[in-house]
Formats: sequence, structure tokens, C-alpha cells
Amino acid sequence: MRIGLPLLALVLAQTPLLAAPGDAPRIPPVASLSDGQWLKGDLHLHSRHSKDSTNNPEAKIIKFAEDTGFDYLGITDHDNHVAGDVAHNTWSDPEFTSKSVILLYGAEWTTERGHGNVFSAKPYDHRRLFDVRDARDAKILAVKQSLGIHLSGNHPAGKDHWGFSFDLLDSLEVWNSAIWPNNAAAILIWDDMLKSGRKLTGRGGSDSHHGTPDTPEQKTSHTAERSANYVGTPTTWVFARTRDAKGVVDALTNGRVSISANPYDPRVELRADRDGDGRIDMMMGDNARPTGKPVTFQVRLVGGGVKGAVYHVRVIKNGEPLGAYDTDPASNAVSFTDTPAATGRSYYRVEVEGPQTPYPQVPVSTVLSGKMIALSNPIYFNFDPDF
Repeated sequence: MRIGLPLLALVLAQTPLLAAPGDAPRIPPVASLSDGQWLKGDLHLHSRHSKDSTNNPEAKIIKFAEDTGFDYLGITDHDNHVAGDVAHNTWSDPEFTSKSVILLYGAEWTTERGHGNVFSAKPYDHRRLFDVRDARDAKILAVKQSLGIHLSGNHPAGKDHWGFSFDLLDSLEVWNSAIWPNNAAAILIWDDMLKSGRKLTGRGGSDSHHGTPDTPEQKTSHTAERSANYVGTPTTWVFARTRDAKGVVDALTNGRVSISANPYDPRVELRADRDGDGRIDMMMGDNARPTGKPVTFQVRLVGGGVKGAVYHVRVIKNGEPLGAYDTDPASNAVSFTDTPAATGRSYYRVEVEGPQTPYPQVPVSTVLSGKMIALSNPIYFNFDPDF
């Protein structure tokens, strides 16, 4: 059928135009900075349902988290240890319950091409994901999308590194365990993914497999790794709109996330005034179009920390060092200014070094973390939200 010119013009007028390759992306409004609360937790833990775990029933993990003041946990047992049936193992365990700690539904997707953690606010059919572990990436993506789950790549530069397309992921484990030096290569991979235009949340996870020693005799027999790595080494903070599992998963997906070496170290918050009006209007995870004016960034260290300590803040822009600053002990904050390019993508994130705050429940962890205190997620400019 031929379409007359008037009708064709009407059809075109009502059809959304696709952006040309050189066009700026359509960026949704920046989210509210006040509508939320900071929650702390651990997103990579193994209980007795993982065969390589010892002395670590779910009740022990959850009791430790409750006593230490954590807000949420992701217990992520290896799915291949139970033939994909985490629903009738980790989740159905009578110990999988808490009155104060939010428990996410998830598992460690353990495949020949690497490992990834699944996070969900509600039960889902994990066996469907387990069954496509050897499939092509496109098929895996279709299953992931149909399940409505958050998929996060684990230890991308280490053993069992992520070997699938990074386009499958919503987040990446950039800080695995208390042993900070092992994560330098993961940070490089994260920056590569950010430079490629992927708005990929960085998160932490202790990857703890073993419970804290119950007696002095156990303490002497445990290796340093077992004694040093437990709930909260590192701690992942999320700025959640609601204090529930959905709030945690949504914040993780949206990049409103900060990581600290342990729950007593300060939380780093990166915020910005993008239009020079003196009002902070962006925070980690936000994506905006540059105004052409200089942007003032604010780095705050909130809570915890060593009284009177000076912390060293490194600013990373597009994977390269932009500047380094020392905090004022009185305010625990620094500011810097930069002008994002009017065209093309830009992102800014920060790393913080300084003296470790003691973690009495897991004391050796502070030795292995060295000077690394905290990481922020990026603030983005001109990133395509649909990429």
C-alpha cells in the first residue's frame, strides 16, 4: 500500500526519532539526593551449603551481622554444589531468617567461564540460570532478563574470573576480600568497562567461606586468610530509597554505592554541584548532561574513622589520575573543580587511603587491607542510559 505525503508526514511526526551516532544520549532526570538512607552489608558470603565452606552455618553469619549492626546480607552459595537448587538449600534453610538484617535472595553462579553473583529482592527460579551456564551469551541474557535479576561479575581479574560479556552485568566486584592488593587488576578492568560507556556499578564482597574461630584453639589453627576475612571485609554501602530488599537491589543497580574496608572505616560520598549555583545536586551513580560550566565536586568521609586522621583522596577521571587531596581533619572533606567535556562521556570516581579503623571482630583484616580505606562509585556525564 502506498502512503500519501500528508499521511506519511503524520506518521513520521508521531514516531520517536532515533538518535544519530553523534547525538547526545537522552539522559533521565537526576534522582533525589534526600530520598534515601545508607545501608551497609556484604554481597559475597558462603554458608555450609557451599561444599568448600567450613564452620559457617547461616545462623552464625546472620547472628554476626546482627550483632555488628549490618543492615543487609547477600549469602551467595555456589549453585553447582547443589545442582542449581539454591531454593531448597540456602533459601529454605530454617536459619535463613533475621528480624533486623535484610536478606537478599541469590547465589554464586559458578561456571566454567567464571563466577557471578545473583541478587534479587524475591525468590526466583535460579535453576533456569544454572541450566544455561554453558550457553551463548545472548541466550543467557534472555534468561537473566526474564527472571528480573541483578547479575554481578565476581573477582574479574583473579581465579575463576568473569569470562562472559560484560554487557550481561549490572555490577562488578571491584573489591574482593580484605586482601586489597589483589584487587588492583580488577580496578583496571572496571575502568576499561567505564571508558567503554558501560555504566557499571562497582561493589565489594568478602567472599568469606569460613566462620570466625569459636575458641582460642581454633584461632591458632586457622590460616591468616580464614581469620582475616569475614562479614564486611569489605563493606558495601548502598543509598536505598526503602529499607528493604528491593531498595538494596535498586540502589546497587543505580550505582548509589560506596565501599569501605570494614564497617568501622568512614564511608566515602562523592557529590557534585553541576551548574555552579552552590547547591549539591548529584551523587554517585547519577548521570547528567554537562552545562558547559565548571562542576564543583565534594568528597565527604562520613562516620567511623580514626579521630584527627588525615585521609588521602585520589580523584580518577576517565581512568586517569586527575588530582590528589588531603582531607581536613575537622571536616573530613575536600572539594575540587573540573569541567566535563560538552560532548563525549566523562566519569569521576575517588579512592581514599589512610589509617585503618580497628575492626575488633575481625582484627587481622585491617592488616591485609593496608592503607586502602574506601572507594566511591562514579558520577557520570553524557553516558547513554540504555547502553
